[in-house]
Amino acid sequence: MKIGITFLLLALFFSVSAQNIIHRQVYSANMHKNIDAIIVTPDLQQGVRYKTVYILHGYSGNPMRTIEQDIPDLLKKAMDFQTIYIIPDGNYNSWYVDSPLEAQLQYSTFIGNELINYIDQHFPTKANRTARGLLGWSMGGYGALHIGVAYPKVFSLVGSSCGAIDFDRFGEGYQAYQVDKVLGALKDLSPSFRIYDNVGKMIHSGQRYILDCGTEDTQMLEMNRSLHQQLTTQKINHLYIESPGGHDSAYWHKSLVNQLVLFQHYFGHEGL
Repeated sequence: MKIGITFLLLALFFSVSAQNIIHRQVYSANMHKNIDAIIVTPDLQQGVRYKTVYILHGYSGNPMRTIEQDIPDLLKKAMDFQTIYIIPDGNYNSWYVDSPLEAQLQYSTFIGNELINYIDQHFPTKANRTARGLLGWSMGGYGALHIGVAYPKVFSLVGSSCGAIDFDRFGEGYQAYQVDKVLGALKDLSPSFRIYDNVGKMIHSGQRYILDCGTEDTQMLEMNRSLHQQLTTQKINHLYIESPGGHDSAYWHKSLVNQLVLFQHYFGHEGL
């Protein structure tokens, strides 16, 4: 009898948990295709509206890997912070940009406009910038800053963990991680795709920025330090963190969990 009750309780637990991890295909009219997304929710209550954080995975990642490996306690965070987390599929190597080369790669517009509208229409969100954040790591760190700067009226909080944010310092990575396939040759790269060239837009954006990088992340550390220095020089409100770790899942799991705590703290504060 006790065994039967135990199995029943486990079945009920996993049934409830499964309802909080929702798989959706969101149609992009701009790209004429469906984009996979995972939405992680707290137990939604009638009449309650929730904060949202959009999470951008790294190169070669996907939403399932994010909830299984990169942030495996995301459901607990959704419950604890009463926040809806949205993880769109970044198409392996889209770099979350509107590609000037490929019409099927228009991910900046998709995330900054189409996905936002879909989530606000289908879930009980607080549909305003003060309750909406954007966060990513590696390729997703670049994507979060690129999209965040482009959509200051959509996102109030923008976080980058070990972001690949300076293509000029990316070296062989520009080809190895297929940036050239979506943005073309580095010598022809438009300033709109260079984070450093868009720092001026951050001055009056009213956004809060969080940057971090591992001290053993030899590829990304100096570019993140340089951006921190630029933001400091321009007196742009941001938090910069370095802590031990390399460019790997162990580092960004720790980093992302910390950033989600900071997002929770900053939401709703005046002066964002």
